[in-house]
Amino acid sequence: MEHSDLLVDWSRAQFALTALYHWIFVPLTLGLTFLVAIMETMYVKTGDEKWKTITKYWMGLLAINFAIGLATGIIMEFEFGTNWSNYSWIVGDIFGAPLAIEGLMAFFMESTFFAVMFFGWDKVSKKMHLTSTWLVAIGSNLSALWILIANGWMQHPVGMEFNPDTARNEMHNFLEVIFNPNAVSKFLHTVSSGYVLASLFVIGISAWYMLKKRDMQFARRSIIVASSFGLIASMYLITTGDQSAYQVARTQPMKLAAMEGLYDGEKRAGIVAFGILNDAKKIGDDIDPFIFRFEIPGALSFLGYHSINAFVPGIDDLFYGNKKHNIISISDKIREGKIAVKALRDYKDYKKENDMPRAAAALKTFRENQKYMGYGYLKDPKEAVPSVALSFYSFHTMVGLGTWFFVLFIITLYYSMINEMHNKKWLQYLALFTIPLGYVAQEAGWITAEAGRQPWAIQDMLPVGMAASNVATTSVMITFWLFAVLFTGLLIAEVKIMLKQIKIGPEGH
Repeated sequence: MEHSDLLVDWSRAQFALTALYHWIFVPLTLGLTFLVAIMETMYVKTGDEKWKTITKYWMGLLAINFAIGLATGIIMEFEFGTNWSNYSWIVGDIFGAPLAIEGLMAFFMESTFFAVMFFGWDKVSKKMHLTSTWLVAIGSNLSALWILIANGWMQHPVGMEFNPDTARNEMHNFLEVIFNPNAVSKFLHTVSSGYVLASLFVIGISAWYMLKKRDMQFARRSIIVASSFGLIASMYLITTGDQSAYQVARTQPMKLAAMEGLYDGEKRAGIVAFGILNDAKKIGDDIDPFIFRFEIPGALSFLGYHSINAFVPGIDDLFYGNKKHNIISISDKIREGKIAVKALRDYKDYKKENDMPRAAAALKTFRENQKYMGYGYLKDPKEAVPSVALSFYSFHTMVGLGTWFFVLFIITLYYSMINEMHNKKWLQYLALFTIPLGYVAQEAGWITAEAGRQPWAIQDMLPVGMAASNVATTSVMITFWLFAVLFTGLLIAEVKIMLKQIKIGPEGH
């Protein structure tokens, strides 16, 4: 069922709003749970009460973030039914399974032991409390695992078959869905980015205490733990980023081309370390896509295909086709897709008429052209090209900031280990003001992942125009603004509560 462009745009905007606000809270929880568990482990092993004070302080900030992040997550899952009911109908058998497991296993595990962790200090033994803290960390990350398996499947659908009788995709291999390479790389990259953000958060707040010349021992210990954890997470983030790019190159080549502003495919393609796009550039013209760029030769070929001599297709190759490299044009995919859509419609009509020979012929035609059925719902080939500017700048913002975080962890760890961090005001200010940059990098990463695969709700299978619910556009518009006010209020509340707790400090927490 096709919907008006206005309805689809507002539905996309509402879901994007919810996801972006939700992702303000999630990565901090993913990383802070492990940092708190590490700090409590130090307390249990050493018996030093100062480690207990440090643990309880960061645990308090974790609780604030966890509680407020929960609200946005619940709303986002409900939106699959309210705004994207066609999507839920077509792929509910597959997409619903990971979300159900997340709710039944990971979320309940996380919530149950969170209560013990937060309220059980004087009610259970040290070891039992420490076990609960580690189980909260594991549970929160398992929760992310199942959600990212579902998202990874949307990026690269596997382990299912389309049933022409029900017009639904049905799962036939659950393990293939779970171990989808795209989902695995997405999970590892996403959770490690959360560890980096949480480390920046702890370092930045600890640096503020140093600037105020209070709770110095607390600040130094916190920075040592967070810098060590952040440095390891950053190195792992680089590794998983490489694997993620490798998967994108194979399953979403248009996204990779948009991320690098690459229009003309080439061997030994380079990565743009820094560049400014030319707004006048259009598909198929001879205008240089960049006003200015600094490129690392061969790096994109190596990143995407692990070979410096590999050919990387550009937007023009994918749009117009490239026979030399066996790339089919978008127009040809749309043509085959329309044949598949018509054949499916004919098959269902002939079955209703009990004309089985013609139904069988229509089904055969459908099977022959099924691969590109999703393209049959596109009105214009240009719809298959995502926003190059949005993909390019969000990707390079994420990578550039990630590089800075890696450097910052090395510097803060070095000066903390030699007990000189408290004398480096410039570094304390840098650490403090890097906290918001961590959130910018997180949002840029999600924009890269989601905007880069447009116009697809499910890559190459289901355009967003076909996935939306048939509801009144005004209803979506009204709820968009209601959610915007609600989420902004929640964010302001979290910041105010956290600032209040930070000012109180660890000793009076």
